[in-house]
Amino acid sequence: MYNVEEIDPNALFPKGVPPHGRSTRAPATGTKGMVSSAHPYASRAGLDVLRDGGNAFDAAVAVASTLNIAEPYMSGVGGIGIAMVYVAKEKRTRILNFSGHAPNAAQPEMYDHLNAETGPIAPLVPGNVSGWMTMHDTYGSMSLSRVMRDAIQYADEGIALTPFNAAMIEENLVRIDRFDSSQKAVIVERNGLSGGSVFRMPQLSESLAAISEGGQKEFYEGALGDRIQAGLKAAGGIISREELAAYRAYWQEPLSTNYRGLEVRVAPPNSSGFQILETLNILSNFDELPYGSSDTLHKLVEAVYIAADDRAKYAGDPAHVEIPLDRLLSAEYAADRAAEINMLQTSGPPAERWERSRVDHPPVGVKAEYASGLTTHFVTADSEGNVVTVTQTLGGAFGSAVVAGDTGVFMNNMSKWFDINPDTNSPNLIGPGKEQDFCIAPAQIYADSGDGSGEKEIRLSISTPGSWGILHTTAQMMHNHIDAGMNVQEAIEAPRFRHYDTGMLLLENRFPIRMREDLARRGHRVHVAPDWHNAVGGGQGIQFTEHGSMLGGADPRRDGVAMGY
Repeated sequence: MYNVEEIDPNALFPKGVPPHGRSTRAPATGTKGMVSSAHPYASRAGLDVLRDGGNAFDAAVAVASTLNIAEPYMSGVGGIGIAMVYVAKEKRTRILNFSGHAPNAAQPEMYDHLNAETGPIAPLVPGNVSGWMTMHDTYGSMSLSRVMRDAIQYADEGIALTPFNAAMIEENLVRIDRFDSSQKAVIVERNGLSGGSVFRMPQLSESLAAISEGGQKEFYEGALGDRIQAGLKAAGGIISREELAAYRAYWQEPLSTNYRGLEVRVAPPNSSGFQILETLNILSNFDELPYGSSDTLHKLVEAVYIAADDRAKYAGDPAHVEIPLDRLLSAEYAADRAAEINMLQTSGPPAERWERSRVDHPPVGVKAEYASGLTTHFVTADSEGNVVTVTQTLGGAFGSAVVAGDTGVFMNNMSKWFDINPDTNSPNLIGPGKEQDFCIAPAQIYADSGDGSGEKEIRLSISTPGSWGILHTTAQMMHNHIDAGMNVQEAIEAPRFRHYDTGMLLLENRFPIRMREDLARRGHRVHVAPDWHNAVGGGQGIQFTEHGSMLGGADPRRDGVAMGY
């Protein structure tokens, strides 16, 4: 009989920090407002807006725009994203999709693994500005000039870099310096870059100021839009002036499932959030999932494998492919798949995309950990009960590495997240105007209000960046909170795993060696990452307590900071 060694759950947490329970730091606390983002400049910008009388939607735009300069390699004006918002006065959860789309001129034959990653044909039509402005136009309460004030100032005057900032920028200078417009857009010491170095983007400051005055009309239809499209065209880009002018974010309804009596809500396709729901549905067939058990970890990994395989098989633009969500998210399907999990032997990790033979490589001269899956996530909440959960991205570090003319705007490289080989018949094949299988998946958890009305109240907003690992990490953090009773900071900090196309199962070193060896005996191709590794994401979240207060969690794997008041 195969014996599974029992693991002390406390072994998975740092020693010597009893005041904080199972985390290295306490969660932020607040009663009136909370912001959690991947950088202190952005969190402070959002919190200042809240303290000045703005709401969660105002704060979200402040955070989103400030991340342009605080994390310029992760997201920005030239990127795309998705927001999940809880509108308190409407008692309603809405999805705002600003995930862009492939240029109308895009054809699979135009792309290879190099030009889909770097260069002028890599960008999709950018959606972030439309997302931010639509959110502000619909629900904001402050002037746009006030909301974007910090972002404009920081881009002009500069920010002091964290060591993580400095490492990311320095590693990717080799890509930025390939393009003259990109070189001119960033002002930074190119020799001896380190924590404390000052980073400026004055061209971007001017573009942000133009957006603050003219809103999305200025970016898509106005003079700034003219300059962006002309800059791209001059570099060899294929986004037309007409399709840039026509782009607008749009509202959707969330998908949901019940897990342990709680309602988990995610964005619908083209977001891949349904993978999270399918993972939880499979796990719901196990009555107990004791934290720290090798059996529990194996079940969690296998549930992720099953759901990830289904996502790779079916996900794409719902206007072009049929995604069998009713079957994939049914209780019957989940029960059947849970019954297939072999507790003695792994099924092996699936591919991350339809094109099974394709393994993405980092750009020449850039280490993998500084190149791919670079996205950001944040959440804001106010005293009225509004909650805004946003994931936004450039795709890879500094996106395509191409700045559109003299605008300071780095364009995304989201073409690389499509399949590009027409012979594979992928549902996620790039094509004119198509949306992609978008791994970004903001999520929220709701509970019964308890007042007999049957209404739901938000309990937790928690999500992460991290490429397709988003879909693994978010499920893990939810498991940590719901099954293991962790608060939001603990749930974010707990050790995590991620699988890759190569067959590798990456486990952070904080998983005890006995647990790692146990998974290896079951056939998992275990690779050990450092104790805190950004390949498994950078989660941010806000927990809403029964006392009417908030707890904020932020990931130490990046520069995450939560602030409340």
